[in-house]
Amino acid sequence: MRWVGFVLVLFGLVFAKTTVVVGLDADPPNLDPVFSSALVDRQVLNQIYDKLVDLDQNLKIVPMLATSWAVGDNGLTYTFKLRQGVKFHDGTDFDATAVKFNLDRALTAEGSRRKGELAPVKEVQVVDKYTVKVVLRDTFAPFLYVLTDRAGMMASPAAVQRYGQDFANNPVGTGPFRFVERRRQDRIVLARNEQYWRKGFPKVDELVYRPYPDDDVRLANLVSGAATVITPVAPKDLDRVRGNPDLALYAFPSLGFQGIWLNVTRPPFNNKALRQALAATIDRETIDRVVFLGTATPANGPFPPGSPGYDPKIPVPKRDIDLARKKLQEAGFPNGFSFTLLTTPGPVLTQLAQVYQAMAAEAGIRIQIQQVEFGTLLDRTDKKDYQAALLGWSGRPDPDGNIYDFMRCGGPLNNAGYCNPKVDALLNRARATRVMEVRRSLYSEVLKIILDDVPYIYVYHPQVLIGASKRLANLPLIPDGILRFASVELK
Repeated sequence: MRWVGFVLVLFGLVFAKTTVVVGLDADPPNLDPVFSSALVDRQVLNQIYDKLVDLDQNLKIVPMLATSWAVGDNGLTYTFKLRQGVKFHDGTDFDATAVKFNLDRALTAEGSRRKGELAPVKEVQVVDKYTVKVVLRDTFAPFLYVLTDRAGMMASPAAVQRYGQDFANNPVGTGPFRFVERRRQDRIVLARNEQYWRKGFPKVDELVYRPYPDDDVRLANLVSGAATVITPVAPKDLDRVRGNPDLALYAFPSLGFQGIWLNVTRPPFNNKALRQALAATIDRETIDRVVFLGTATPANGPFPPGSPGYDPKIPVPKRDIDLARKKLQEAGFPNGFSFTLLTTPGPVLTQLAQVYQAMAAEAGIRIQIQQVEFGTLLDRTDKKDYQAALLGWSGRPDPDGNIYDFMRCGGPLNNAGYCNPKVDALLNRARATRVMEVRRSLYSEVLKIILDDVPYIYVYHPQVLIGASKRLANLPLIPDGILRFASVELK
């Protein structure tokens, strides 16, 4: 009996399930890549779905479901050779027909958030079972980079057709982990894809995503071991993570931006001078120092320093209360005005909103702060049902991904309702050339216009701040800030 018990103990040790618990700052709103518009979605989507191509740690494009590609007709055609023998989680085949289905769906589905990213696509052709050709209307320099994110994610056509509008609650891809269950505001459970095309991967059995909107709760779960990794770490907690011998801190510049959307389709911000007045009250250096403890970079636009689109000759706007008061006079509001600022719960965003409130008050601008759940914030900004909102962007490696859909007329991410035909013309010229110096000069022309029109107040570029148990090994750190778990192990 002692020998049997010893064997059972060993059996339990050998076959114990390995689970990585990931603490996020919000519950992912949408697990359908066609309709997703949130960074937090991407953390989960990248485990369920593979893409045609991916990014490496140097932001170079590398093969994924496409093993190679050829560019022809002066940049108007992309021919992809596809990986063979890949299965979706439901057992159906991945092939060229599936690629065409996914790209066509992203282009035509009502409410698709990918339409803008893929707008230059004219046609998707199945050449043979494992070859697909994409034909563009115009040269589109960022095209391959677009496919490294949700536009390039491949969902099972059979599952999409089976579940219809409920596909987001039953996602099926070819990724290293398959969807098991979801409990809103509690957890998303993914299990190891035993048939994954990368033999020997993934290394762990299960991923469990838990939403912890409160920074203190998120950190407490990491410190206690209830969470294996969390993102983001609040700036105030960096020293606690650094000082814990059981934890590792990973910090690096993000590709994104953060700031304030202003709804130009309704009062008060349909008045340009009022937008300019509010923008003039913002002190970016103080926000970096007080709220983010020196971890943020004050922004002069959507492109962080080091980005190919960044222009150091464009200064970071300085706080100017006299200018703010002058603009209030110009707008016909010498005694100031009031508006409601939407934000999501959490100590950092609450503090940030309060700092904006105090800064604006010095010019006579009165801000009422309203906190709503993250999904509600996205819904209201999409519908232009707001006056101002704290909402940013996680960023893309190509500059087009940080500006085009945000600032063009009718863009799917244009939450301001802003429209300037001159801006559209410049943005279209920029994405049609592959010479980055030319593109940068065009983006600089755009920035001079939108910094004056102020549909959005660019305030800062955050850092990617990740806290993890030192038991977690082989976690790749990609500058897009998305955690990829196919290769991770638990020591």
